[in-house]
Amino acid sequence: MRRKSTFRRFTGSLCIILAVAFTVYLSVIMIQRINMVVLKDSYIKIFKYELAICAAFLALAFDIRFGFFTAMRSKFLKFIGWLLRLALVLAVGFVICLGVKIGVSGVVKNPGPAENVIVLGLALQNGQPTPDLISRVDSAAKYANAYPNSKFILTGGNPDENGKTEAAVMRDLLIERGVSDDRLILEDQAKTTIENFKNVANIINPTLSVVLITSDYHMDRAVRIAQDAGFTYVMRRPAPSSQLEYGVNVMWEVVHELDRLKSQIGIHGI
Repeated sequence: MRRKSTFRRFTGSLCIILAVAFTVYLSVIMIQRINMVVLKDSYIKIFKYELAICAAFLALAFDIRFGFFTAMRSKFLKFIGWLLRLALVLAVGFVICLGVKIGVSGVVKNPGPAENVIVLGLALQNGQPTPDLISRVDSAAKYANAYPNSKFILTGGNPDENGKTEAAVMRDLLIERGVSDDRLILEDQAKTTIENFKNVANIINPTLSVVLITSDYHMDRAVRIAQDAGFTYVMRRPAPSSQLEYGVNVMWEVVHELDRLKSQIGIHGI
C-alpha cells in the first residue's frame, strides 16, 4: 500500500510539473504571436480554448497527486467525484488521441507529378514570414525543380499594415528561389483554410489531382477541408515545421478539430 501511495504521489507530481510547464510554454508562444499578427481576436479566442484544455490536464494531474475528487466521506459526493474523474480522463485521453492523429498525418507523404500545386499561406508576424511559412515555400521550390511543368496556386490573404498578403510574400520568396513568375497563381482573398480551398476551387478544376503543400501539423485538417471543398485526389507534401513550437501548433489544430466536432452536433463553434 505504501509503495502504491508513493508511486501515485510521484506520478501526480510529475504530471503537475509537466502540465504547468506546457501551459507556460504554450502561453509564452501564443502571447508572442498575438502581439505580432493581424488577426489578434481570432488568436485570442483560440488561446482561451487552449488554456481550458491545459486546465483540464492540470485538474487531472492534481487529482492523481491528491485524489481530491474522491476524498469526500459522503458516498453520494464520492460517486460524483468518480464521475468527474472519469469525465476528465476521457476528455484528456480524447485530446491526446487527436494530437497523435494530427502528428501521424503530418508524416504521411505521397507526392507525385501533378499539374497544380496548392501552397497554403500562414499568418505573417509583424509583416514577415514565419519559419514555418518559409519551410512551405522551400518545399514548393523543391517540387518546382523536380516537376518543371507544374503550376503553383499560392493562397492566403490577411494583408499586413502595408497591404502585403501571405500569397504575395510566398510569390516573392519563390521567385527568389528561381521559380518563374508565370508558374505562380495568386489567391490573396482567403482569410481561413476553408476559404483557401473554396477560392482555389474556382481557379482550377478540383476533380483533377493536386499536390498540397502545408506544414506537417496542418496537413490532417487541410486535407479534410480540401476534400470538403470538392478536391477528389489530394497528394500530400508536408513541410517540416519548427520543432520548438510543434506542441503549440498541434494544440492549435486540436482546438480546431474539437470545434469541428462541436459544429457537427449543433454546438456553436469558435
